[in-house]
Amino acid sequence: MNEPQNSATTDSLNTPAAQMPKAYEPQAVEDDLYAWWEQNGYFRPEKQAELGQSDPNAKPFVISMPPPNVTGALHLGHAITNSVEDLLIRYHRMLGHPSLWVPGTDHAGIATQNVVERALAAQGTTRQEMGREAFVREVWDWKDEYHSRITAQQKRMGNSCDWTRERFTLDSGLSEAVIKTFIDLYNEGLIYRANYLVNWCPRCTSAISDLEVEYEEVLGKFYTFRYPLKEGGYLEVSTTRPETILGDTAVAVHPDDERYKHLIGKTALVPMLNREIPIIADDYVDPTFGTGALKVTPGHDPNDYEIGKRHNLPMINIMNKDASLNEAAGPYAGLDRFDARTKLWADMENAELTVRVEERVHQVGHCQRCHTIVEPLLSEQWWVKTAPLAEPSIAAVRNGDIQIIPQRFERVYYNWMENIRDWCISRQLWWGHRIPIWYGPDGHTFAARNDQEAQEQAIVHYGKAVHLEQDPDVLDTWFSSGLWPFSTLGWPEETDDFKTYYPTTVLETGYDIIFFWVARMIMLGLKCTGQVPFSYVYLHGLVRDDQGRKMSKSLGNALDPLDLISEYGADALRFSLLTGGTPGNDMKMSVQRIEGNRNFANKIWNAARFVIMNLEGRELPLAHDADRFNISYQLPAKDDLALSDRWILSRLESVQHEVTRLIDTWQFGEAGRQLYEFLWNEYCDWYIEAAKVRLYEGTPAQANATCQVLAYVLEHSLRLLHPYMPYLTETIWQNLPGLAVEGRALIISRWPQDRGLADTQSDEAFGRLQEIVRAIRNVRSEYNVEPGRRIPAIFSAGEHAALIKRELPLLANLARLNSEGVEIGAEIAAPDKAVTIATSGIALYVPLAGLVDLEAERTRLQKEIDNLTKQIERSQGLLANEGFVAKAPPEVIERERSKSEELRARRQQLTERLASL
Repeated sequence: MNEPQNSATTDSLNTPAAQMPKAYEPQAVEDDLYAWWEQNGYFRPEKQAELGQSDPNAKPFVISMPPPNVTGALHLGHAITNSVEDLLIRYHRMLGHPSLWVPGTDHAGIATQNVVERALAAQGTTRQEMGREAFVREVWDWKDEYHSRITAQQKRMGNSCDWTRERFTLDSGLSEAVIKTFIDLYNEGLIYRANYLVNWCPRCTSAISDLEVEYEEVLGKFYTFRYPLKEGGYLEVSTTRPETILGDTAVAVHPDDERYKHLIGKTALVPMLNREIPIIADDYVDPTFGTGALKVTPGHDPNDYEIGKRHNLPMINIMNKDASLNEAAGPYAGLDRFDARTKLWADMENAELTVRVEERVHQVGHCQRCHTIVEPLLSEQWWVKTAPLAEPSIAAVRNGDIQIIPQRFERVYYNWMENIRDWCISRQLWWGHRIPIWYGPDGHTFAARNDQEAQEQAIVHYGKAVHLEQDPDVLDTWFSSGLWPFSTLGWPEETDDFKTYYPTTVLETGYDIIFFWVARMIMLGLKCTGQVPFSYVYLHGLVRDDQGRKMSKSLGNALDPLDLISEYGADALRFSLLTGGTPGNDMKMSVQRIEGNRNFANKIWNAARFVIMNLEGRELPLAHDADRFNISYQLPAKDDLALSDRWILSRLESVQHEVTRLIDTWQFGEAGRQLYEFLWNEYCDWYIEAAKVRLYEGTPAQANATCQVLAYVLEHSLRLLHPYMPYLTETIWQNLPGLAVEGRALIISRWPQDRGLADTQSDEAFGRLQEIVRAIRNVRSEYNVEPGRRIPAIFSAGEHAALIKRELPLLANLARLNSEGVEIGAEIAAPDKAVTIATSGIALYVPLAGLVDLEAERTRLQKEIDNLTKQIERSQGLLANEGFVAKAPPEVIERERSKSEELRARRQQLTERLASL
């Protein structure tokens, strides 16, 4: 391979087995190895083509990375997204598909603006004091400083994306795509300006999307009060927000509620303001909730807004942008919303209009960015008509052009799309894509790409040049994100990338943003390009703690992926995330799981050290074919293979076939778990131990044949595991003799193919030996036989006698048998004083005299039985004590009963064993 520029990489990758560290040290290899991959261009599809590694006739496999916030830091949500997408890219690259993973970052309007505003506040200034242009320059400087942080963190995960194609949502090309899309939709009448109810953050002084509202359970108050009736009397009504009474324009009751039918059409008076409002009937009202009468505030509640539209009610906004009350609130104008709540309720108490105040837990929306309580507010904003865009988007999923994995989320998608509301796309911010609308002196609007084009339109309209003002708002971040799959490839230009790599293949993201991002990408992709933006939507679940709770700083259970990588390595984290769940389901994550997978990496590392050490000084032939990226070790002739060799090769082929099937059907967790079981249990714990027989006791030819199999299975296993644990596998692969030459690397090696190695007879025969070994090991454990002690055994093996005789050296090594004390026959009668084991059609007798000192064992067992009897009597006495049973908690009593039963069962077991002696 080409020498890495950093000599540390060379040292870490090419280390003699004797000098390889006893434990895998990810910190010593990850950074240098990643730099080496990147420097050699292995992440780029052009490099694949240049090397001849990809099939020029194959359909490209393309992923657009969900862009993280440019000022953000890597969290577990990013980590699972990165892990799944990198698995897919590495897998398809190894299949020979031209593979492109486009990285990038999002300008994240409100989030980034808040970060910079907090920094300015610490300096004693504000954006208003700076002015718009200076503030935007400040944010660009901030972006330039922090952009490299999130990309460096992504690289630590091992992301093999093409960094030469990295994009940013405010890049000039992407901005051009945003402007074109807005103007096209505006000219078609699909974008309009109107006064509607929005989520309003008083701290950010901007409308925010539904996604940016986080609902929390809050112990609040439920206020019940009297609504005066014009004709006399009162109507009791309840609310959690008394200050909004000042914006009420009706009181609603259910049309079938007998309590209030006589009031429908009457007039009520708004408390303290005495403004007349109607009492109306509406099916939305729940007669069983509260008093059954509902105050209607269309300007400050989404449900009331819909009632207001149905009944043509006035829509009064009582709040300013900072959540203080405006002149519509009468004497309460100028007060903060919560101060107004207190003052209004006190005034209503004095007027004897209050009934009661109850504490009640309810959901309150907070701004995701600054945690301020969000206010539903009437505001003039820009909107997208979504219904015409939703119809073809629904059809794309129904007809199979787009498949959602898991399929059950299709119902969620259809339900949302079929009931979709128009999309508020304007934000009252300075950082972002400024809305390309200019206003003339009379308010006439011009949609244009820039000032010059807007002025040209104005001259045509007015017949002269006039002063124009651009709309001050910016577009919702999700608008530019909705164009991401194609804008990153050069659209609206017909670039080579756009023509080659669009539509993309997979969109991978969390199920929690299927509405907010996935749906919008599908709508805008179909509208702008006439094609679906991707063929598959793969949805992963949320990462929770080991108790199933959402991770948060307040609970103290949040795991920082960067700390985990520093402690355990990127591969351990990746493998834990990839095998911890199933598509669309939340997963439980713990440090213990990651630590366990670090141990898995060490297990493979030590197995590799063993193999490489045994390969030293041997000339292993390589298997060449027309594909130079499919090089591996050549296998010996079948006649030279031991049973264990044939078994492990058959198991490798079976696992390779199953892992491929599972990845192709999106079952990454199960594929990884099968690799874990194969490598840990079958290759390391069984085959390597079996191989030692021929390595240390066989002929040179037998030892060579087994070395070839050891190396072949290890190399192919590294290929299968590479998408999950790229650093570990590449590091080991580079140390396997004879492979890392002529620019070869595991990252661009071929995915293993079926080689006709399946062997059911060997599977069955070796499986029978495994059952025998397990049974003998169980007996040894039961009788506390010292690990190093070799024991005799008698096999009444029937038709399997020849197998036992042939494989006796293997059985003796794995079960610690004394070969000279082993008797094998077709039919042998059971001897006295022996443990009998029946397994796999074989009767196996283990003489007790060969296991233990019989007299000492009888004494030990009797002593243990006596001790158990005392414990049982003590437990029974406690349970017979009426005072204990009456006073102890039920769980304590149940625990004592269970303990007594366990002691009895153990005594019975030891009594039977004593009798057998």
